[in-house]
Amino acid sequence: MASDKVTYSQFACIGTGFSGIALGCTIKRWYGISDIRFIEKNSDLGGTWFVNQYPGCACDVPSILYSFSFAPNPEWSKVLPSKDELWNYLSKVCDQYGLRDKMTFNSTVERCEWIEETARWRITVRDTASNTTFTHECQFLYGGSGLLVYPRKVDLPNIKSFHGPVFHASQWRHDVDLTDKNVVVLGNGCSASQIVPAIKEQVKHVTQFARSKHWIVPDVKVPHTKVFQWLFMHIPGVMALGRFAVFLFMENSARAFGMDKASAAYRRQVTAEAEQFIKEKAPEKYHGMLIPDFELGCKRRIFDPGYLESLHSDRVTLRDDPIQEVTPSGIRSKNGFTEADIIVLATGFETNTFCTGIDIVGRGGVTAEEHWKSMGGPGAYNSTNISGFPNFFLLLGPNTATGHTSTVMAIENGVNYSLRLIEPILQGKATAVDVKLDAEKAYTSQVQTALQDTVWLSGCNNWYNRSQDGTVRNATVYPYSQAYFWYRCLFPVFEDFEYDVAKNPPRRAIWRKAVKYLVYAAASLSSLGLMVSGTKNQWDWTRVMPFSRDRVGGFGSDLLARVKL
Repeated sequence: MASDKVTYSQFACIGTGFSGIALGCTIKRWYGISDIRFIEKNSDLGGTWFVNQYPGCACDVPSILYSFSFAPNPEWSKVLPSKDELWNYLSKVCDQYGLRDKMTFNSTVERCEWIEETARWRITVRDTASNTTFTHECQFLYGGSGLLVYPRKVDLPNIKSFHGPVFHASQWRHDVDLTDKNVVVLGNGCSASQIVPAIKEQVKHVTQFARSKHWIVPDVKVPHTKVFQWLFMHIPGVMALGRFAVFLFMENSARAFGMDKASAAYRRQVTAEAEQFIKEKAPEKYHGMLIPDFELGCKRRIFDPGYLESLHSDRVTLRDDPIQEVTPSGIRSKNGFTEADIIVLATGFETNTFCTGIDIVGRGGVTAEEHWKSMGGPGAYNSTNISGFPNFFLLLGPNTATGHTSTVMAIENGVNYSLRLIEPILQGKATAVDVKLDAEKAYTSQVQTALQDTVWLSGCNNWYNRSQDGTVRNATVYPYSQAYFWYRCLFPVFEDFEYDVAKNPPRRAIWRKAVKYLVYAAASLSSLGLMVSGTKNQWDWTRVMPFSRDRVGGFGSDLLARVKL
């Protein structure tokens, strides 16, 4: 049954993870706007840190960087925080900014349609508790459902014949008691490497089937955590400096992803160090199953949470022989039979998909799926905008993720970027903004070209890439440094966008224009020191430098807009 009532908010966001919360906080910080509605399919906020509840679940990015720049937390208990600590952090930030009562839980978005006459998005939402639908409209729509949402399907012969519980790591069954049970874990990526050491003392035996290999590096451990907490809490600026230092350290590792001689030499060095670490920590009998035959960087590295040492336990067995079938009592593989009471699928997520399950309809009745099909696969201008879908922004959209640093930085940059784009609309000068199709095509083509010269397409089988029509497309990873993404988000190229001008735009005082030109001159000079890129690129810098164009757009005009003169 559908409700006839139509609700409205100026902003609407699909999801309540880091992306949605960053948006809600930032519009309040920048503009004092609290007119936002979050639509969340789960029963609480947190996104991936609410969904993933498996034993040992933790972040693999230092907490000082895997957090909002505007909400520093000096009380992190460790460098790589647990899922519970991260969820508590997000909950605290939501309460601080009054976002919780803006969230509608247990609701799935089925359709989003752009209404040209009203310059609004019409959203069809299903309440999963009552199985009824309702309509919500908004001026600005954000897709913040995340990158890793839907578990990857695994085709195991006769899996339905198994008599015990079978579940994905991200759908952990807390009603299932592991005590004195024979547990089989399929996979050996980040999730599996956290689960195995976390459950080994509880179970009777855990057998892990490794489907591929990953480079495992030492965990990040900083001594005297209490000392750092005290410094962060009591000495102004120390935490900001610490965050910046961690950022620089992690940005430096981005040089492992290029294919030039310097990157290759660096990769050989860190690969040799990782190989030595695995040999020192893991049983010798497993070295052949663990040490990859590709260079470090092609897949996401794993910070060892105690996994390698857990392989010494009599309760843990690692196997890499192919699985032939599942029986009612276990798994038959090429080299024998493994008894099992419980099967855990730590097999990862579907990738290169965005807003899955949502029918997003833009101008002319074109859906996002149709648009991406015409483009050769998922992509977005600056990882955020798709042409024909005005006032719609993707957070952690195509080619946003990094293989070396925090995605929270990318989220914040994406949010800030989108708000700079819509500022003329907030000022009443326009009603909608849409990226030009040619600009989107040029950007996505450049990104895919740049990715060809990275280690991610060097031959290993990773979850970043997807084959389509005989070609490999990576719609996941950003090929440049995060410093460069920050740079592009800080200064949008406005000439790549089209604005629907409002009928009666407000005017500003003439004296403000004079002040603007003075600030413009200063911005032009200062911007010379802002170009930072982690790798080679072929961008047309004359299109983005503030002093290069005598038109709206570029660095100068955006900076002027931000200071609100």
